[in-house]
Amino acid sequence: MSDTPVKQQSTAAFYGQAVASFAIAMAATALGIYRLDTDAWVRAFLAIAVLYLVTSAFTLAKVVRDRQEAGRIVSRVDQARLEKLLAEHDPFTEKI
Repeated sequence: MSDTPVKQQSTAAFYGQAVASFAIAMAATALGIYRLDTDAWVRAFLAIAVLYLVTSAFTLAKVVRDRQEAGRIVSRVDQARLEKLLAEHDPFTEKI
């Protein structure tokens, strides 16, 4: 009937690269804030701002992913309904 889409999985190398990139970026930012020549309260403010930015980015990524998955589910339900209607339709029967 219909082709079920294959769920794409990321490779272990891509996953490792993403984790390493995130860790390096966070470490570099933390080191930069720590070594900043300013008052402690400015460094603390910047550290909290970075943490807020990171959590916001994770939340945004999750929301975007959830919306895409919901769109796929609705699309699959609509496709199943269409296939059912087409399977039940017999063009050779006359309805008067």
